[in-house]
Amino acid sequence: MCAFVTHTTFRFRISLRSLRLSFEFHFIPKKEKKRDLSRTSFLRSLSRSLGGGTEKGAEMSGRWDRLRIATARLGGDSSAPGSRARRSNAGSVGSVSELRPLPSRTVTLGRIQPQAPTHRTIYCNDRDANIPVGYKGNSVSTTKYNVLTFLPKGLFEQFRRVANLYFLMISILSTTPISPVHPITNVVPLSLVLLVSLIKEAFEDWKRFQNDLTINATPVDVLQGQRWESTQWKKLQVGDIVRIKQDGFFPADLLFLASTNPDGVCYIETANLDGETNLKIRKALEKTWDYVTPEKASEFKGEIQCEQPNNSLYTFTGNLILDKQTLPLSPNQLLLRGCSLRNTEFIVAAVIFTGHETKVMMNSMNVPSKRSTFEKKLDKLILALFSTLFTMCVIGAIGSGIFISDKYYYLALDEKYWGKIEDQFNPKNRFVVSILTMFTLITLYSTIIPISLYVSIEMIKFIQCTQFINKDLHMYHTETQTPALARTSNLNEELGQVEYVFSDKTGTLTRNLMEFFKCSIGGQIYGTGVTEIEKGSAQRSGLRIEEDKKPSTAEHEKGFNFDDSRIMRGAWRNEPNPDVFVEFFRCLAVCHTVLPEGEESPEKITYQAASPDEAALVTAAKNFGFFFYRRTPTTVTVRESHVEKIGKVEDVQYEILNVLEFNSTRKRQSVICRYPNGRLVLYCKGADTVIFERLSPGNQEAKSITREHLEQFGAAGLRTLCLAYRELTGELYESWNEKFVQAKSALRDRDKKLDEVAELIEKDLILIGSTAIEDKLQEGVPACIETLSQAGIKIWVLTGDKMETAINIAYACNLINNGMKQFIISSETDAIREAEDRGDPVEIARVTKEFVKQDLKRCLEEAQTYLHGVSTTKLALVIDGKCLMYALDPTLRVDLLNLSLNCSSVVCCRVSPLQKAQVTSLVRKGAKKITLSIGDGANDVSMIQAAHVGIGISGLEGMQAVMASDFAIAQFRFLTDLLLVHGRWSYIRLCKVVTYFFYKNLTFTLTQFWFTFQTGFSGQRFYDDWFQSLFNVIFTALPVIAVGLFDKDVSANLSKKYPQLYKEGINNTFFRWRVIAIWAFFALYQSIIFYYFTASASRYGHNSSGKIFGIWDVSTMTFTCVVVTVNLRLLLASNSITRWHYIGVFGSILAWFVFIFIYCGVITPYDRQENIYFVIYVLMGTFFFYLTLLLVPVVALLGDFLYQVVQRWFFPYDYQIIQEIHKDDLEHRTRFELLEGNNNLTPEEARSLELSRLPREKSKHTGFAFDSPGYESFFASQQGVYAPQRSWDVARRASMKQKSQPRR
Repeated sequence: MCAFVTHTTFRFRISLRSLRLSFEFHFIPKKEKKRDLSRTSFLRSLSRSLGGGTEKGAEMSGRWDRLRIATARLGGDSSAPGSRARRSNAGSVGSVSELRPLPSRTVTLGRIQPQAPTHRTIYCNDRDANIPVGYKGNSVSTTKYNVLTFLPKGLFEQFRRVANLYFLMISILSTTPISPVHPITNVVPLSLVLLVSLIKEAFEDWKRFQNDLTINATPVDVLQGQRWESTQWKKLQVGDIVRIKQDGFFPADLLFLASTNPDGVCYIETANLDGETNLKIRKALEKTWDYVTPEKASEFKGEIQCEQPNNSLYTFTGNLILDKQTLPLSPNQLLLRGCSLRNTEFIVAAVIFTGHETKVMMNSMNVPSKRSTFEKKLDKLILALFSTLFTMCVIGAIGSGIFISDKYYYLALDEKYWGKIEDQFNPKNRFVVSILTMFTLITLYSTIIPISLYVSIEMIKFIQCTQFINKDLHMYHTETQTPALARTSNLNEELGQVEYVFSDKTGTLTRNLMEFFKCSIGGQIYGTGVTEIEKGSAQRSGLRIEEDKKPSTAEHEKGFNFDDSRIMRGAWRNEPNPDVFVEFFRCLAVCHTVLPEGEESPEKITYQAASPDEAALVTAAKNFGFFFYRRTPTTVTVRESHVEKIGKVEDVQYEILNVLEFNSTRKRQSVICRYPNGRLVLYCKGADTVIFERLSPGNQEAKSITREHLEQFGAAGLRTLCLAYRELTGELYESWNEKFVQAKSALRDRDKKLDEVAELIEKDLILIGSTAIEDKLQEGVPACIETLSQAGIKIWVLTGDKMETAINIAYACNLINNGMKQFIISSETDAIREAEDRGDPVEIARVTKEFVKQDLKRCLEEAQTYLHGVSTTKLALVIDGKCLMYALDPTLRVDLLNLSLNCSSVVCCRVSPLQKAQVTSLVRKGAKKITLSIGDGANDVSMIQAAHVGIGISGLEGMQAVMASDFAIAQFRFLTDLLLVHGRWSYIRLCKVVTYFFYKNLTFTLTQFWFTFQTGFSGQRFYDDWFQSLFNVIFTALPVIAVGLFDKDVSANLSKKYPQLYKEGINNTFFRWRVIAIWAFFALYQSIIFYYFTASASRYGHNSSGKIFGIWDVSTMTFTCVVVTVNLRLLLASNSITRWHYIGVFGSILAWFVFIFIYCGVITPYDRQENIYFVIYVLMGTFFFYLTLLLVPVVALLGDFLYQVVQRWFFPYDYQIIQEIHKDDLEHRTRFELLEGNNNLTPEEARSLELSRLPREKSKHTGFAFDSPGYESFFASQQGVYAPQRSWDVARRASMKQKSQPRR
């Protein structure tokens, strides 16, 4: 142990066996710097002293390297000769000095402390250098449990439910002496429930475990020395060099080094990551292109300094230090785990993040757990049952305290004669008696809370999802072969109570199949087509638009639906200013990130684009004579039509110098390219708002004309982009590019710095024109919205499109019509424009907020006038994103909510993903209404997760919305079946299941309660312990599941024909306290019938030997009546009875009799069930038992029957009225009735019926694709029914004639 004590203090320990050193540094003031012994020189002298001679020095050199590496890893000064960290000083931007942690710290070498959270340092192709840091391995586990944690963690998950925790408490109480029932009474049901739940958890986790084993064992090539060796994914380590072959998956997050493709590019598919099948291009740094062969790759000794692992899929910052050069890294060099390699023989890459530190694994969190409103109401019912149980126990406890007395000598409660009396029955301490009796009764009445309720509900919901929703052919999209998918079974009934639907527009209401439809070039609109929205608008105005028939030569392919003879087929050369057209078309052909695939011919080439808009624009350029067909990382090649000579083409290669990518903040994309002649041009395309702000002063006239054209395009429901360009000088570009390279090399705030640099060059633009792309409505959207509106569902559209586009889409969808009063709150006002022109942000915010406040107040007052008047006019609200930002302010959101809730439709335009989620949360939390969000893109994820129910559309914008959703469908129109059919059925069925559980358990427990009054409140049990244990689990379990799965009040067709039926779910008609009170009343009534009819009548009954019935005879008879009655009661409550209902009801009754026959015939010594021995055989030997079994259920169910008759006749529910209207429908009649009832058939149905009655000729001939139907047309003509001759009739007749000819 040595210590140097000055102003700088070093404390360290040396263990020669493990070379474990500890240092503590305290830095000295500046004025005493000369006395400082630097850490580096100290370590160097330490290594020399430890090394000694040459051999020792060589031995300790390796230890010194490890020491140096660990020091550099921790951010220390690595200025020793030969240190790798020294290379970082070569870079001017993003050097290690930028990332150096605070100087005062405690460091332990040999057992490394956690590194600074700002960055990580990775040594490529050097496992020994990376060992001290202890990076995580590449083995991945997605299981929830392991062998040790399964039981404790699984039980913890189960006992988080209040009901299970309650029954655990009851089971513990039942083991105490005060319990009147055997512990098995409560332990068996609880154990069965827990066993089923744990088996389900184990099965699901086992499948995850098997999947993990398969993934971890996948082979991959790793560089070992100078050759590739195959190893498993799980054995990969950070810093390894790997080779990925074509169509292979990336085993970890990799740094792309080299490729077999020219210029170091590769193509990847991210379908496993986000569902997008469009190929993405990745480009390696030019410095690493040569590391393709294993011999060359073994020489790669780069050092990577990058960000710590995070879950951001689309960002990455880092530097590669190679040969004393600092090279900036970006997402273009990052290959994420789970993506696959396409169109590339193989690539070489370095492992950066492994296992659970990969970006995809850090994103693999579950969808936020959502609990349905129905379950929350169920909790209130459970609390009500707790209150009922407590009340019953208090009554019994008070009664016990009053009843207990030593005057009842036959109870042996007098200590003088019988010695010490138990505290529970000691008359001298009535308070203790009451308390103990209360705990006794809690265990006795515990069956009032149905333990099997949750298991039954989970089973019903699971089967509803897997068998009904997922396999519904009405929600199967044939074109994409996509079925509906229920990703969770927790929210089935929530689908039946939705009142507000929040929908995205693009890809949800529309098809997201973009087609170039119109354009504006040089102040002139081109394109003669008429959109569907224009047709609908004209029809609403009473006009009729006849679209011009397109000539046969009109061009129409995927992405291009445009025709205008003025500019098609080279005619644009004859327009007044052809140079503008050239710039327009070149901008379309060059300013993009599209990848061409296939043969380099206009007919066979296909475009892989990040969005369908880009593909449509490039396709348009091709049809205008500017054919983009080849891309490299630095160039694009376009086959251009000659500007002057028609028919002459030339291939022009543009050098792509910089790409300023599109994002939601910039709302634009720019490309800086160099022409073959050296001309430098910046092409830019983006939203009109951002392009207009960056135009040069001389573009005012073009700007105003283009703005008018954009408004026309928006009115037609088209998606618009503005195109502009700027000429650049060499000096301007070079100075700007230096700043761009510096920003691109920054490790911190790289995106922000890149945006700031882009602002420096994206200005003084010259406007070329604008494009208009049509995104057609999905099939059936208007009809679906109309149906949902009739069902009482209010639909809001939240979109990022312009107000004009959104309003017209709303008109086309029947969301808004001319009969509605529209409230429009827009920031496009003179006052706000003037404030924006002054440029003061504070003034802009103040003016806008004041305007929004006044407009909200005005609209709200006007809405109240409409609502309180006699007018039935519906209201609609349209608000843009800028106004919405201020309307969501805490001081204004109440007014916004009140106004919105009074409107039938709401359209929010120009909104961000965050605003979508805020609006959804506003209604969900502020109005306490059940909400549903539906979208198809990544920008809809926050909205989907904010709603009660999230629906993902499996469309063209990837699968991120689906992965975050609760249910997935392929088309918006499938909402009709999902909500009005499955949602409504699930709600009604589960309401019936829960109320029935409540009824049967209350009935069963109340019979025990009435018996307590006859036993002096002593807690004597009325039923055998096994009866009580198996009542919910076996004797009444199947019928309730049958009802939960197959009960149907009206058919699916009638549910959609009468959407108003859905309002019963919105109003929660079937799960109100009034409904529960009615079930409780009949439970009370039936329990009295069960107990007093059997107990009173049995008082004079006797068995065949002349003995009167005892307690176990009466209780067994009562229990039999309870089982029979509550099962038959379910048939009365069912709207439709299937064979499964009969199997469930009569199977449960049969199960009871089978059980009691076996149970009463077996006896075991020391068993408290010995009293029940042979009881059923004695009872069934008496006529009294059969009379009771016949009369008691009839009397008990008579009240229910009379109530249902009165209710159905005088106070019917809506569905009961529909049942009466359609009770004679064909779909409810038998085949015989259908054939006999042909008088009411339509002519087409009558013809089909007659054809079905035609006689058939049986034939052994099966040579045709279809078996012969006989002489159908012949017999049809004989009976006066027209049926056209079929080819097989003629063929059959010819063959029959040949067979009938005699042989010569």
